[in-house]
Amino acid sequence: MPGFFRLIFGTAAGLLVAVLLTGCAGSGAFTQTGKASYYADKFNGRETASGTIYRPGKLTAAHNTLPFGTQVRVTNPRNHRSVKVVVTDRGPHAKGRIIDLSKKAARKIDIIDAGVAPVELKVIRKAR
Repeated sequence: MPGFFRLIFGTAAGLLVAVLLTGCAGSGAFTQTGKASYYADKFNGRETASGTIYRPGKLTAAHNTLPFGTQVRVTNPRNHRSVKVVVTDRGPHAKGRIIDLSKKAARKIDIIDAGVAPVELKVIRKAR
């Protein structure tokens, strides 16, 4: 088995497989760590990729790969605050970020002042 991993980790496709295996290991729940940001005020009222309208007072988020309607728990490891959000959009489109939160969600985990902060994601309910 170690030869198998050496083989797949040596390729770009292997890296993707490794990420998918890591995210699905154990309980089968998708988890991810990285940086989060939140939507700028100018996006209020604009249509998201799912067709819904972005509202800063709702608990929503943008993620690049999770299906629309997936519920995710986002935790700020600095203060252990968490919030449940629903994926309604694609993004973030800034390098190094894994999720964009609505303003209300960002406020709940106290990342407004930071603008960008480390977070941990865990899928609570995956949409079909």
